Amino acid sequence: MAQRAIREYDGKAIFARHWEKYFSGFHYGFKSVLVTSGAELKAKAEEHGFEWLKQEPLVAKPDMLFGKRGKNDLVLFKTNKPGDVTLDDAAAWIDEKISHDVTLLSGQHGRLTHFVVEPFTPHTQEQEYYISATTVGEDDVLYMSAEGGMEVEEGWDEKVNEVHIPITMSDADMEHAVRANVPADIPAENKESFTSFAIAFFKFYRDLNFAYLEINPIVMLKDNDMAILDLVARLDDTAGFMMADAWGEIEFPTAFGMEDQSPEEKAIAEADAKSGASLKLTILNPMGRIWTMVAGGGASVVYADTIADLSGDVKDLANYGEYSGGPTTGETKFYADTLLDLMTRHKDAQGRDKILIIGGAIANFTDVAKTFTGIIQSFEEYAEKMKAHNTRIYVRRGGPNYEKGLKDIKEAADRLGLSIEVYGPETHVTDIVRMALEK
Repeated sequence: MAQRAIREYDGKAIFARHWEKYFSGFHYGFKSVLVTSGAELKAKAEEHGFEWLKQEPLVAKPDMLFGKRGKNDLVLFKTNKPGDVTLDDAAAWIDEKISHDVTLLSGQHGRLTHFVVEPFTPHTQEQEYYISATTVGEDDVLYMSAEGGMEVEEGWDEKVNEVHIPITMSDADMEHAVRANVPADIPAENKESFTSFAIAFFKFYRDLNFAYLEINPIVMLKDNDMAILDLVARLDDTAGFMMADAWGEIEFPTAFGMEDQSPEEKAIAEADAKSGASLKLTILNPMGRIWTMVAGGGASVVYADTIADLSGDVKDLANYGEYSGGPTTGETKFYADTLLDLMTRHKDAQGRDKILIIGGAIANFTDVAKTFTGIIQSFEEYAEKMKAHNTRIYVRRGGPNYEKGLKDIKEAADRLGLSIEVYGPETHVTDIVRMALEK
């Protein structure tokens, strides 16, 4: 499967095109425009069918294949300040954003070029829900939560219910499995509606050949009105030859900040596109002494912030990225090979030890032992180079088979003569950063 990310606007347009077939009984008032400047937005407002741009409060945000736009202060919407976001406000904001380069919390750097503008949807936090589907191994997996928004990753195990759906499962069995796993904390008055929507959502995901589809949040309003606030989607482009009519005119854009990628960053991006897992790599400073191999997008932000805070010099941090979503042993080895090759090219200018942080929160479905097998195989190839750079390795991990994974990586490092400290979920997620830097 070759996964290709699409814009949020295009994902919502696919929903709108097929809404009545899959979501009859629910209402989705698709109002959205994709623009590249304030002038284009104002011109759009003069076209028939887009009068709402001049009549309704608006929301504007970049549509360039990266998440956490709220945390990066890249969403313009109504606040507690008097007045709504008007057409003029949105146009001025877009023009300001395209006038200079932007650096994200992830370290990605570039120029914003595309923006999606939509009506503001008044709602309460209690009306926000989370739903997504993706492929894990041979199965599809549906994820559902009564809590949507930016913090859904915090406490994922407690908040999100998972339904594994083999490709051979019948529709009847799939519907039964979804009903049996709807989160218990969804209010009783919304439970049946949410269940029906979740079943339709999975059928839509499967039939339209999505490789990944996430709405966070989906807002359930009165009278079965639905609002798709934020959407992330990838399509299986190997199905493109038979989905041209169903998808419409789809663009597969280059992700933000990838225009000037190094060969290693491009290689990881290409591996990511072919995988059901998530593989990301941004090189911040190839001469840096602290390298990270972090599982999970949220965890990668936390580790980067902690290293920058405790090291006293953000330039010490060499890279930013993640491996998550259940990568195979081979995919993990390729990721680790790329990282270790970069790490062992240059000695630290001040003669200090290199530090490798292998961290992450508690995995949801990633088999820790399987991924650590890939890392161990990479250690075996790069052990001598790592020792030549006095590399110290710090590991903190939890999740399925984590005990075996930690045991295996400790034994392998000891056998290879590598310096390593290994910790499980009893240790705070970022404590290994403090331990590494104190030494």
